[in-house]
Amino acid sequence: MEVDIYKRRKEYEDLGIDASSVLKDPIAQFKIWYTDAQEARIPEPDAAVIASINEEEFPSSRFVLVRKVDNEGFVFFTNYRSDKATSFSLSPKVSLTFGWLPLHRQVRVHGLVEVATAAESDEYFEQRPRGHQIGAWASPQGQIIPDRQTLVERYRKITERFGDGPIPRPDHWGGYRIWPTMVEFWQGRPDRLHDRLRYVRDNSGWLIERLAP
Repeated sequence: MEVDIYKRRKEYEDLGIDASSVLKDPIAQFKIWYTDAQEARIPEPDAAVIASINEEEFPSSRFVLVRKVDNEGFVFFTNYRSDKATSFSLSPKVSLTFGWLPLHRQVRVHGLVEVATAAESDEYFEQRPRGHQIGAWASPQGQIIPDRQTLVERYRKITERFGDGPIPRPDHWGGYRIWPTMVEFWQGRPDRLHDRLRYVRDNSGWLIERLAP
């Protein structure tokens, strides 16, 4: 059965954005839009697609949950032995995309990824639910396993190993920080005349440019 996706159309009636109406710092502007997404009850507003280049020189993308945004960039946590971690070691250049579709908004980030500090990773790991902490130890992320039961058994053994005591952060798990060099804000508008504002980092700070949709 064929589905004529091209026949599905939606007009965007949202208010626009202009260089005069946004903040001069893209991180500050991002926080405003993120708050809007939260207040609109968009599921998982911190979910973003991160793209990198793998060993075969293919672009590889996957969702991550961004857990911290500050003046130094965007922070997420993962397994340091995962495929994406391997790709980061090949090239630190990555892109990050947030899509808040009910608001007809998208934010794209280009930047350089680096390992977060151990203190930052420890702090986040300590406040994770206990089951998530055990999972970080149990899962050989990205590796081939025979079946789900193998994973369940690994989880059981880790649970027994730590008993009721505290669970330390494994060395192979922690944070990454993306230091942004470009941030683009996209806002849907009527008749496909969408607004696109791009922040580009230069020696004096941030330059704001308008792009054609």
